[in-house]
Amino acid sequence: MWTLLSLLDDSDVTLEDDMAPNCETRPFRTDPELCSLQPQIGILCPVCDAQVDLPLGGVKALTVDHLAMNDVLLENLRGEGQGLVCDLCSDREVEKRCQTCKANLCHFCCQAHRRQKKTTYHTMVDLKDLKGYSQVGKPILCPSHPAEELRLFCELCDRPVCRDCVVGEHREHPYDFTSNVIHKHGDSVRELLQETQPHVEALEDALAQIKSVNNALQERVETVAADVRTFSEGYIKAIKEHRDKLLQQLDDIRIQRETALQLQKAQLEQLLADMRTGVEFTEHLLTSGSDLEILITKGVVVERLRKLNKVEYSARPGVNHKICFSPQEKAGQCQGYEVYGAINTQEVDPAQCVLQGEDLHRAREKQTASFTLFCKDASGQRMGRGGDNVHVEVVPKDKKDSPIRTVVQDNKDGSYRVSYTPKEPGVYTVWVCIREQHVQGSPFNVTVRRKHRPHPGVFHCCTFCSSGGQKAARCACGGTMPGGYLGCGHGHKGHPGRPHWSCCGKFIEKSECSFTSGQGAPRSLLRTVAL
Repeated sequence: MWTLLSLLDDSDVTLEDDMAPNCETRPFRTDPELCSLQPQIGILCPVCDAQVDLPLGGVKALTVDHLAMNDVLLENLRGEGQGLVCDLCSDREVEKRCQTCKANLCHFCCQAHRRQKKTTYHTMVDLKDLKGYSQVGKPILCPSHPAEELRLFCELCDRPVCRDCVVGEHREHPYDFTSNVIHKHGDSVRELLQETQPHVEALEDALAQIKSVNNALQERVETVAADVRTFSEGYIKAIKEHRDKLLQQLDDIRIQRETALQLQKAQLEQLLADMRTGVEFTEHLLTSGSDLEILITKGVVVERLRKLNKVEYSARPGVNHKICFSPQEKAGQCQGYEVYGAINTQEVDPAQCVLQGEDLHRAREKQTASFTLFCKDASGQRMGRGGDNVHVEVVPKDKKDSPIRTVVQDNKDGSYRVSYTPKEPGVYTVWVCIREQHVQGSPFNVTVRRKHRPHPGVFHCCTFCSSGGQKAARCACGGTMPGGYLGCGHGHKGHPGRPHWSCCGKFIEKSECSFTSGQGAPRSLLRTVAL
C-alpha cells in the first residue's frame, strides 16, 4: 500500500476527502496515441483486491462511490453531527438540512437560505431528525461543471451528464433523463445479477463442503493420531515387558550355569583333595616306610588308589558361556503384539549335524541337485534357529581348482537347503563345514550322471491303436498280432498287458529311456511314431 501511495505522490496525484476509490473506472476520452505514450498506474481495491488502472485524470477521474459517502454522512449524523460543516460557508457546524437542495446548512446559512425568494419555501429539517434515516439524499454534481447536478444520461458515452455537458462535450450525443433510462439499465444490471447469484450460491456451497471436509479431516486425523498413540503406547509396554522377560531369562541362565559350575568345582576340589591325600600318603609310605611297613599297609593303600582311579570325572566344564541374542527371531506375542528377539544358549556341534536328501550321492548334469543340513547341539537336540556360518564346496575330482557355485538357504529353523548345478558328468567331492569343522558325513562323493534321456517313442497300450492300424509298426516289447501285423496288440503274443514305451518297453511313464541303436531284438525293431 505504501508503494502505491509513493507512486501516486510521484505522479503528482492527490486524494480528496470527499472521494472514495471504487472498483469501476470511467476514463475521459483522450487521444489514443497519447494514452499509449503515458505509463499506466494501477491501484488495488481495498474491498475486492482487484487492480484498477488509474485514468489519465488521476484519482479525481475515478467513479465516486456515493453510497459510501451516504454511509459516512449517516455515521456522522449518528455521532451527534461531529465533523460535519456547512456546505455553503464550509466553516460552521451543521444544524439543519434542506431537503429540496439536499444541502447541509449552519444556523446563519439556514436563515440566509430562507430570506432568498427562490429558496424561501424549501423544506428544512433538523439534523437530529435525520438520524433514523437509512438514506440521506444529496445532489450529485457534475465533476466537469460543479454548479450543475447530474440529471441526464448520455447513451453514446454510457455515463451521467449535466445540462452543460450535453451542449458542450456531448453535443449531438443521444441522451435522456436518468429517470427515463433507469429501467432499461437497471434491468440489464438485475439480469446480470441473477446470472451471478447462482455462482455465489455455488461458491458458498463449495466453501461449506470444504469446511465440512476440513472438519472431518481434522476429526479423522485426531482419531488416527489417538489410534497411533494407543498402539505405540501398547507396543512400548509390550516391548518393555518382553525386555524384562529376556533379562530375567538371562539372569536365570546365569544362575543355573553358575550353580552347575560351582557344583562341578566343589566335586572336583573334593576329588582333588582325596587324590592328593592318597598320593601324599603313598609317596610318604614308599619313601619313609620300612619294607615290613610297606607290606603291612599295601592292601589299604592299593584299594584306596584303585577306588580313586575308578572315579569318573570330566576335565571340561559342564557348561559353556555361549549365550547369544537373536534380535530378528520371532518371540511370539506379548499383550497382543508380535515381538522379536530371543536368547539362545544352544551351540551347534558339527559332529552331531545330519545330512539328508535324495540327491546326496547322485545327480544329473545341468540339473539342480539339493540336500538338507540339519544342525544339532552337543546333546543331539535339533537347533531351533538359523544364522550359523555354513560353508559348502562342490569340487570335481579331476578339476579341484574349479569348484561349482553353491547356494545355501537358511530356513531359520536350524536346517539349511544346499543346492548346486553340475555342468559335466563325473565324480564330485562335497565339503560341508560349520565354523571350519566338517559336519557328520563330510566330505562325501557325488556321482553325476549324464542328463536324463527322454523317450523318442510313445507311451501306448498297443501299436494297433497308436499307429492307426499300420501293419509295419513295431514295438520294443516284441509283441506280434495275427493278420500280418508286426507290432503288439491287446491280448496277443508278446503284449505286456499294460501301457509301455514303444522305444524301450519300460512301463513307467516318467522314466529315463534306455534304448540304444546297438541293442538286439526286440529293442532294434521299428518304434511306433506318435500320430
